[in-house]
Amino acid sequence: MPAEDGIEKSAILLIALGEDHAAEVLKHLGPKEVQRLGQAMATLKSVPRTRVDEVLSEFQKSAAESAAVNVDTDAYVRSVLTKALGDDKASNLISRILQPGDTNGIEGLKWMDAPTVADLIRNEHPQIIATILVHLAHDHASDILNQFSERLRNDVVLRVATLEGIQPEALRELNDVMLRLLAGSASMKKAAKGGVRTVAEMLNFMGTANETAVLDSIREYDPDLAQQILDEMFVFENLLDLDDRAIQLLLREIQSESLILAMKGATEALREKIFRNMSQRASEMLREDLESRGPVRVSEVEAEQKEILKVVRRLADEGQIVLGGSGGGEMI
Repeated sequence: MPAEDGIEKSAILLIALGEDHAAEVLKHLGPKEVQRLGQAMATLKSVPRTRVDEVLSEFQKSAAESAAVNVDTDAYVRSVLTKALGDDKASNLISRILQPGDTNGIEGLKWMDAPTVADLIRNEHPQIIATILVHLAHDHASDILNQFSERLRNDVVLRVATLEGIQPEALRELNDVMLRLLAGSASMKKAAKGGVRTVAEMLNFMGTANETAVLDSIREYDPDLAQQILDEMFVFENLLDLDDRAIQLLLREIQSESLILAMKGATEALREKIFRNMSQRASEMLREDLESRGPVRVSEVEAEQKEILKVVRRLADEGQIVLGGSGGGEMI
């Protein structure tokens, strides 16, 4: 697939650059990019010289075609994204792009696995935990929540859902926690984090059993709040709400094996929509694979569906697709 091919090419390029230059490049990447590239490099035991030459040639051509420009990039990004996405959609994306990654003292947690982070913060006040989690990627936060006891998990999620913004006092307390745990940054500022959408994003990456338990707990506290969260959630069957172009973009980003497993749990309507957006040959092969595949564990199906939903969210965040439903009905 194109995405995986790009990772492999990047890994080959980094190896060809040598340790020092590769290290300088990796310093400018985020935790997930570093992890993916590291895994890719680790699997490249032997690369033919012709393949290396091909990658270097492609990179050289791409670099040569890129022209240097001198503009106020922050202002340019704000203007372009606001014009393309509108004020509401652009504001969150702009803050994520332009806000320095180490300003909230939490950058260190982004590089740790979920169990480690959970062990570090599980004994903090639930409000502090909620404040920490809204600064992490939603799938990372969801994995951390899954490490907690049901009681703590439900308490924290409820606090995230009712968190309309983080006041300076709360951020100072968060910074104190981070300084104690990670010697984090003291440079803090108010940020619009938390709320119904944040909880919905976290639950989208959570296992079905825990997801149901959390929603049931919130429903007991506030039925309307639980319904608002449900309305914001984007589950696998919501792929039916995507237009054909979005489905086609999505199919280019996922592996066939992942799609086969995920579709084992899909409705007939969703299957037909996916078949319709593939070439006839690819559609026929997928149908045959689905028919020949024996029983699959529900947990495996759900896991692959969650992985595909991560791709959907990434494409939506990048502005390549527009999600349907309550959160994405408007067109731009």
